[in-house]
Amino acid sequence: MFRRLWGWFTRPVAIWGAVVVGVVGIAVGAVGYIGFHTVVEMTTTTEFCISCHTMRDNNFAEYKTTIHYKNPVGVRTECADCHVPKSGWPLYKAKILAARDLWGEITGTIDTREKFEKERLWLTQVIWDTMKANDSAQCRSCHSFEAMDFAHQKKAAAMTMKKAMRDGGTWIDCHKGIAHHLPVMLVSMDNDYSLE
Repeated sequence: MFRRLWGWFTRPVAIWGAVVVGVVGIAVGAVGYIGFHTVVEMTTTTEFCISCHTMRDNNFAEYKTTIHYKNPVGVRTECADCHVPKSGWPLYKAKILAARDLWGEITGTIDTREKFEKERLWLTQVIWDTMKANDSAQCRSCHSFEAMDFAHQKKAAAMTMKKAMRDGGTWIDCHKGIAHHLPVMLVSMDNDYSLE
């Protein structure tokens, strides 16, 4: 039985068939992966993000008034710098979750300023929860306590940063509203590291 089966698999037709199937499979897999990754990269640009009028007219307009857009040192963050992890499963998860925003645009849930503001608290909380859970990984890709020159910060800011560093605080604990407006209900923010 095994000898007959082995004989069938070792026939030239079977061997060439396996080679063709293997080569085609590898080619399809490679093209699929490259195509998927290309789409991920193309949809991770600020241009793509603001191609939707909800993002352009709401979030991007606010962002252009912040220090992350225009600052004394001339370093500008892009949408992906704050909202999209750099690689691996966190990147793909973020892209999948971003489909909610597209769905909200398509279905008209957030397609006007009024509707966007109505959903803003929930949308913002999702981002803050994610950033809290990953220790503000996106912020830390540019900012670190170790690189800070506390002597050149305002005294209150330096004290707050040192306290956060000592207590294991993370960026989102203190810097809510630094790149976008706060939801109306959260304008009087409450955290352990406030400067007040």
